[in-house]
Amino acid sequence: MSTGTTTGPTTDVTTGPAVDATTDATSGVTTDATSGVTTDVTTGATTDVTTDVNTGAAADDERLRRWRLVLGGGEADGTGRALTGTDAAMDGALTALYGRRNQGGDRTGRDRSAGLGASAPSVARWLGDIRTYFPSSVVQVMQRDAIDRLGLATLLLEPEMLEAVEADVHLVGTLLSLHKAMPETTRETARAVVRKVVDDLEKRLAARTRATLTGALDRSARISRPRHRDIDWDRTIRANLKNYLPEHRTVVPERLIGHGRASQAIRKEVVLCIDQSGSMAASVVYASVFGAVLASMRSIATRLVVFDTAVVDLTDRLDDPVDVLFGTQLGGGTDINRALAHCQSKITRPADTVVVLISDLYEGGIRDEMLKRVAAMKASGVQFVALLALSDEGAPAYDRDHAAALAALGAPAFACTPDLFPEIMAAALEKRPLPMPAA
Repeated sequence: MSTGTTTGPTTDVTTGPAVDATTDATSGVTTDATSGVTTDVTTGATTDVTTDVNTGAAADDERLRRWRLVLGGGEADGTGRALTGTDAAMDGALTALYGRRNQGGDRTGRDRSAGLGASAPSVARWLGDIRTYFPSSVVQVMQRDAIDRLGLATLLLEPEMLEAVEADVHLVGTLLSLHKAMPETTRETARAVVRKVVDDLEKRLAARTRATLTGALDRSARISRPRHRDIDWDRTIRANLKNYLPEHRTVVPERLIGHGRASQAIRKEVVLCIDQSGSMAASVVYASVFGAVLASMRSIATRLVVFDTAVVDLTDRLDDPVDVLFGTQLGGGTDINRALAHCQSKITRPADTVVVLISDLYEGGIRDEMLKRVAAMKASGVQFVALLALSDEGAPAYDRDHAAALAALGAPAFACTPDLFPEIMAAALEKRPLPMPAA
């Protein structure tokens, strides 16, 4: 048997016309040179080689396109790719924020400058462009970068600018830090932006929070003669283990334990104590929304206190979280001890009270007094919860020494996402271990 490759015309036995094909005598594979279709003469299976080649080329082209958008062009980007149409417009929007090299040729975030300048019209156009070309999550990141890198915060004092931006929690924090300096013409627009974000958060968080906490309140109302559907079987079995009958492998439930239905009367008190220093902006926004949700539940008496070096009780504004937010003043120092002293003075039913401190624990007041105050509240029966942050921003910066000191008192400090907060509050109301996120 000879092996090799034979080249020449072949005849389609069905139709008769000759086609120019190449056959590999070893593998029995015939390739049509015109169409690019390869046929295994043994099995009859065909593969379109041209399609495979084109697919690979398209994938390479897409990779080059993406790298070109990432690297920003220039002689050294190595892609040799030119952008047109929408890609060119996207590249222009990115370049306006991230794109120019400094004089030394080094790309650094500090020295990148935009083609935006300080012109409100050009910034407004740029904001419109990025909302056209990028998804909302990316737009929000670019807006934050523009505010941080380019000093555009002052432009947010102009109504037309506020109408152009994509509103999110971080923008609300920026507006709250600026609202004392806002001209009258801008305040209503800023309030509308804050209102939109708060309403969206309430829609996302309120129903689940109410359902979770209502269940916790029901379970905390233990009764000794429950209806069958209200029996707490775990607690009932533990309470009756002494009545275990080995021969029948069963427990005789001599005493039933159950949870009743929480009445509309005040059953629990919650005190939210919120650090309003500048680094806690997102936490202040979320805490204000949760405070309003808790205040809407008749069986929970809610108090909301914000602090820096001064303490402000905003409980009377809890029916409207936007009023709460505009009652804060982001920035300044921190006096946790003073804030906790105010909260402690308002507690009338320690055994039925949950105090939630939301702070990065950088204490500017009297550290030892702060720790003694926490210890005293816990000793009186208060459930004390310390949250380093209430946001989706990832691991926060915080005072590790103070966090360790609180943990030694039985009050571990940890960061909490808004989605986890209802579970944290439910556990605190039921006086069971808190479901802390994994480190």
